[in-house]
Amino acid sequence: MQPQTHTTQHVPNVKPEKSMKVWWMLLRPHTLTAAFIPVTIGTVLALMDGEVSIGLFLAMLVASILVQAATNMFNEYFDYKRGLDNENSVGIGGAIVRHGIQASTVLNLAFSFFGIAALLGIYICIASSWWVAAIGLVCMAAGYFYTGGPAPVAYTPFGELMSGFFMGNVIILLAYFIQIGTVTLDVFVISVPIAILVGAIMLANNIRDLDGDKINGRKTLAILIGRINAVRFLAGMFIVSFMLLFLLIGLGTISFWTLLVLVSIPKAYQAVKLFQGKTEPIEMMPAMKATAQTNTQFGFLLAVGLFISYLL
Repeated sequence: MQPQTHTTQHVPNVKPEKSMKVWWMLLRPHTLTAAFIPVTIGTVLALMDGEVSIGLFLAMLVASILVQAATNMFNEYFDYKRGLDNENSVGIGGAIVRHGIQASTVLNLAFSFFGIAALLGIYICIASSWWVAAIGLVCMAAGYFYTGGPAPVAYTPFGELMSGFFMGNVIILLAYFIQIGTVTLDVFVISVPIAILVGAIMLANNIRDLDGDKINGRKTLAILIGRINAVRFLAGMFIVSFMLLFLLIGLGTISFWTLLVLVSIPKAYQAVKLFQGKTEPIEMMPAMKATAQTNTQFGFLLAVGLFISYLL
């Protein structure tokens, strides 16, 4: 399948406010909390164990959001180049196929975001350790090769695992490390529920896109186990995340104040219910949104609970 051709390669005669919306949607803003939440949790955990630099926190936060946004742009670019996206595709920014933005412009913007993130990374390294540079480069490579390169990870059953590991475990550990100068087993364990929920966002995306992905030769987890089992697996991911919270409280690793996270249970339940019985991508968009909101609510409330325990 070849990508569609377009006679319009820019966005002429578009109102400025609409043009800004095109660029904003290209970032896929609903996914950016997957960068914000881990950095915040890692920093709060660092605050509980020592002093925190606001400058380092902000630099790490902006760099992580830029890498996540660039990853979304690579997704948009490479799916277009492989002929997977068209103007009717659901869940994409649509800058290329719907609004006529040059594909090369999207690609260059993604690399520009990587460049700015790298500059912020230099500041972080100077203030902490140059080991951060190596980890940052690996994270950028993961973002690029998720949909880029000859064998994109997004086409395999390992997309959920990879996204959860890098955007959950690694970012939390990195945010903690740049503040404290070391990492601990407790911080890694606390990062696991967030990693699972970030992976859940990717699973929800793959459940929505299952039919189209199958036609285009992808072998995602949702395709391998089927839609019904994938929704059950998603429910299992939510359950495990909450059960891990109880386990960590029981072991004394985190405070009972983190039970605030239980407020996010209705959103997780809603996500699963909204997937059930749905087969059309547009019908499953609310379920995918609810999955992302579960990660946001869970992560934010976990950070709040940890911060309250620090104050007390």
